[in-house]
Amino acid sequence: MNNQPRVAINAGGSIIAPDQIDAAFLRQISDLLIEVTRTYDLLVVVGGGRTARMYIEACRELGADENYLDRVGIDATRLNARLLISALQEKVHRDVPSTVDDALRASSEHQIVVMGGTHPGHTTDTVSAMLAERSGARELLILTNIDGVYTTDPRKDPDAERLSRITTSQLVDIVSEGQYKAGSTAVVDPVAAGIIHRAGILTKVMDGRDLDQVSAALAGDDFIGTVVAPGD
Repeated sequence: MNNQPRVAINAGGSIIAPDQIDAAFLRQISDLLIEVTRTYDLLVVVGGGRTARMYIEACRELGADENYLDRVGIDATRLNARLLISALQEKVHRDVPSTVDDALRASSEHQIVVMGGTHPGHTTDTVSAMLAERSGARELLILTNIDGVYTTDPRKDPDAERLSRITTSQLVDIVSEGQYKAGSTAVVDPVAAGIIHRAGILTKVMDGRDLDQVSAALAGDDFIGTVVAPGD
């Protein structure tokens, strides 16, 4: 049994597998995660990213319904999870758990567990929040392609402002207006935000490709991004 505190990490597909698979980056982030296991055990949930969206849009055009599209996206997340597992070598559970319960069981014997989606209707955001809650993780890191939570979508609004610190209740309010379906992109979806607020999970949002910031966040130091603190 492992006795170290746990940290949950939501690694967006845009971090793990952007337009082209970046093996060098995967080695770098793996080295960082392995170093972190000196202090924490890690529960990592990987998103589908561009791979998922490409297949989802093609299947949608071919007439698939949303439930089927969710399953296509889940397959992509698990494929991306295998990429990260390949880089982590002996420190990681070598299979991809298909449920939160399976991941928790695996974490009793392995310092790093990597998984993707679970079943239709649950994004990987939601899975990571559930995993953080169920495992009693000390915090949840959200590694995305945006360097924090903004007042509006910075990809669409040049006047969007990054929020350095907000409460979990404020996070719920910020994301509550989003429209979510298979292949949607956002910092975190409303269901995940609700779990984060309900469970009082300290959450940190940052650019997951900036490993200096990821390292600082994991060390408890100041970082460029957003701290989401429990509270109203």
